[in-house]
Amino acid sequence: MTDRQSRAAGALYGLALGDALGMPTQMLSRPQIVARYGPFLEGFQAAPQDHPLAAGMPAGSITDDTEQAMLVAGLIIDGDGEADAAELARRLVTWEESMRARGSLDLLGPSTKHAVSEVLAGTDVNEAGRSGTTNGAAMRITPVGIAVGPSDLDALVDRVVEVSRLTHNTGVALAGAAAVAAAVSAGIDGATIPEAVRFAEAAARLAARRGHWVAAADVAARIRWATTLVEGLSAEEVCERVYTLVGTSLATQESVPAAFATLWACQDDPWRACLLAASVGGDCDTIAAMAGSVGGACHGVEAFPADARDTVTRVNDLRLDDTAARLLTLRAKSARGDRTALRDPGPGVGP
Repeated sequence: MTDRQSRAAGALYGLALGDALGMPTQMLSRPQIVARYGPFLEGFQAAPQDHPLAAGMPAGSITDDTEQAMLVAGLIIDGDGEADAAELARRLVTWEESMRARGSLDLLGPSTKHAVSEVLAGTDVNEAGRSGTTNGAAMRITPVGIAVGPSDLDALVDRVVEVSRLTHNTGVALAGAAAVAAAVSAGIDGATIPEAVRFAEAAARLAARRGHWVAAADVAARIRWATTLVEGLSAEEVCERVYTLVGTSLATQESVPAAFATLWACQDDPWRACLLAASVGGDCDTIAAMAGSVGGACHGVEAFPADARDTVTRVNDLRLDDTAARLLTLRAKSARGDRTALRDPGPGVGP
């Protein structure tokens, strides 16, 4: 496995591992997590039967974060780099129906559900996502960071907008998604965690001018601020600081900076970053998934324990290595300047 292959696989494994770690703790408060699991998780846990979303799910199970990211990966692979909005809407509806059939309560988030319904009813793609401010775009954007290199930041943000505008066509949501995609893309090209975080900030500033304006805190500024809050703290202090000050809700301007903060606190160990992120409370499966994807891109798949990788692959029947390889093929095509694989995002989406 080449270094770039390891980093691409690391991004997907990191996403799935963080997601699975946060599965039993998602939507619990930080005090509830501490009472049940201690100051921070030490590995996979099964979800208790009284869990509000994941009742009874076995240890190592992924949630909507990984499933929707793999859905996006399949969409752009099948489209040779293109992301057709109507097809994305159809696939999201089919996915939700399959989740219901499996008895899952972890369904489409509020922004995604509203926008998909609007598009299927005939609403223009550029308008359907005008109220989408939650982190659904950021949680599933990792495949774009693998498929598109970091050399042209404007082009990378274009691709983020193309994949995200259906459901999250607001400046704040696009900024969060662009931050994650840019950090993953930079990591695959060899960036360190600090370099990837700074690149994420630049992408967030650029993407914040896209889509529809909503009143929300600036994602780039909050990423930088959040990373300063955790320097020199113990693991338990990091969790408390992120939960108390940064915030761990579905709001993009909370959860995306929270992911970068936990990663910043564990720059040499993305597995530990996932464990801490999964322990902060709130939407911590998404926070851990984003932290894991960036950490995996920067460090490579070998940075995660082999037994943890085996568990998440076996429990969920994932094909992460193959998907990463196919996304890297699109990345190589992009680097050669083959624009047929990278469709223009279309009118109405811009500053």
